[in-house]
Amino acid sequence: MVPTSLRNLTGFLETPPLWVHTQFGIPQFIVPSININRLKPNVIPENLRLGHKVEYYFRNCMNAQANYELLDHNIAIKKENRTLGEIDFLLKDLQSQRIIHVELTYKFYLIHTAFSEPIHQLVGPNKRDMFFTKMEKVKNEQFKILHSKEGLEVLRSLGVEGAEIAQEACFKAQLFVPYGEPQVSIRPLNKACITGFWIRFDEFNTPEFDAYQYYIPHKDEWLISPYNKISWMSHYEVLLEVNIRMINQSSPMVWIKKSDASFEKFFVVWW
Repeated sequence: MVPTSLRNLTGFLETPPLWVHTQFGIPQFIVPSININRLKPNVIPENLRLGHKVEYYFRNCMNAQANYELLDHNIAIKKENRTLGEIDFLLKDLQSQRIIHVELTYKFYLIHTAFSEPIHQLVGPNKRDMFFTKMEKVKNEQFKILHSKEGLEVLRSLGVEGAEIAQEACFKAQLFVPYGEPQVSIRPLNKACITGFWIRFDEFNTPEFDAYQYYIPHKDEWLISPYNKISWMSHYEVLLEVNIRMINQSSPMVWIKKSDASFEKFFVVWW
């Protein structure tokens, strides 16, 4: 059985970028090809949030390839005793000698077709975050801080001139379409990111779903593809578990097993 940490690393690597090339004025950083069999997962503290664990996965991947040198990471930009922001990763392209500031983001978004524009349709499972807001923050805050007086001073202390630095985002995402609407248009976003569907509780609580088996993954497992050797539940059992989360206004990810070779991922939303 593959260790969970290696599964997560693989899940991170196999997740497509949310867009390709440059969109919204933000170039996309593409993680180079890596031989997964040569990856040696680092020990990651269990109490970290998933977003911080993803930073470990990115560092692990950068240390397993030969295209880039990882110069530094999580570089705090401070003014007096106040932290203004943080530079996620500073890389050196070993072929071109370019220095690249990479902002890393990994998101799970539901495609909410009540909105007309694709960049406004992507919302978090609990409706607490939106792609458009995050994209604007990357472009107008996280990128700009590098060229602030404090940011340039930090870069000089690392032997780097701010004017020489390229800025890119490694923005990976899993997208979930509304149940019953598999054909959605999300241009200019990457359709390869579509991973599953989302559904409301009342729709899920119907005989249509009785014949299958289910599993509610821990958040650490959200990155990975469903697999067979876990403890599956009946539809009735999973409804009891999901209902508790509905009461707490939490939208869980659920895996559905239709056969030993057929699995899907979806979110049940409380709203």
